[in-house]
Amino acid sequence: MSVKKESSNIIRLAHGAGGSLQEELIDFITKNIPFKNINNGIGVEALDDGATIPLNGYEKEIVVTADGHTIYPLFFPGGDLGTLSICGTVNDLLMMGAEPLALTSMIIIEEGFEFKSLEKIINSMNIMTQKANIAIIAGDTKIMPRGSLNEIIIATTGIGIKDKSINILDSRLKVGDHIIITGSIGDHGTALMASREGLNISTDLKSDLSLLLEIHNAIKFEINNNFIHAMKDPTRGGIAAALNVWAVKSNVSIWIDEEKVPLKKQVTAICDMLGLDPYNIASEGRALLAVDPEHSAKILKKIKSTEIGKDAEIIGEVKVQNPRRVFLKTIVGGTRFIDMPLGDPIPRIC
Repeated sequence: MSVKKESSNIIRLAHGAGGSLQEELIDFITKNIPFKNINNGIGVEALDDGATIPLNGYEKEIVVTADGHTIYPLFFPGGDLGTLSICGTVNDLLMMGAEPLALTSMIIIEEGFEFKSLEKIINSMNIMTQKANIAIIAGDTKIMPRGSLNEIIIATTGIGIKDKSINILDSRLKVGDHIIITGSIGDHGTALMASREGLNISTDLKSDLSLLLEIHNAIKFEINNNFIHAMKDPTRGGIAAALNVWAVKSNVSIWIDEEKVPLKKQVTAICDMLGLDPYNIASEGRALLAVDPEHSAKILKKIKSTEIGKDAEIIGEVKVQNPRRVFLKTIVGGTRFIDMPLGDPIPRIC
């Protein structure tokens, strides 16, 4: 009896999970786009957190980011789909060094979805846009037949502005840079997994979902003076994916000290129970920063002065040897690779 192998010519759930399989899918989609940037700005070929449109005759450029939100369950400890759609989009603009201005929102709803749930999601969106002081300026709504969509998804476009002189990119890490994480890792994905039906996991863990605007405002001087070379929110694929993207794009190695990485006991316990690696698990209210070592202590102090950054730590540094790899110096004194994950082990986490 022959067993039919799964075709390699189909798209799998893992292709949307932030790891190497998603990189393959994005390359497939984008490789033949005829025009990939405007006015020599950052375009789709950079595969960064957003794109830029330099304005001729001005010292400013528009920053644009796009994001789709398919999270399950829609309501989870620490947030919901509405909160996520705003935070995720605004944070991507902030990671480019931009001041967020406005959003567009496209909501696709399955027939039969309840108005009371939709109202909760819309209210969350409105609350978060007010906190971020941004406008929702355009949108679209579509209804899909029952059974052709799982409840509801939201797609957003973020619009911001920044000085052309601000140069924060995945490819801009420099040898000697210090790596900062603004808080504990893996909270979002782990809390989401624990809340799903059938796992019977009891925990008080909540998602770290939040706007990174407070941290952005605290370090605005360092952003404007390019003491911060790269910023990234470690969502799909966790810090493992984010750090590997940096190492490859900047052609450097990154060395992380395991003892310095903030990790909650609940996250460790749940990951051990489920056989997951917390370095691969998504966060939705954290930022990774690669910063000039001469300014890292001051930057860390400013981040720790904020409520959402109080647990921030310098967790590693950038080196020249063994480029394009990420290394973990373990608590027991060894060293191992932090590899690019195939994808986030927890589907539909953002």
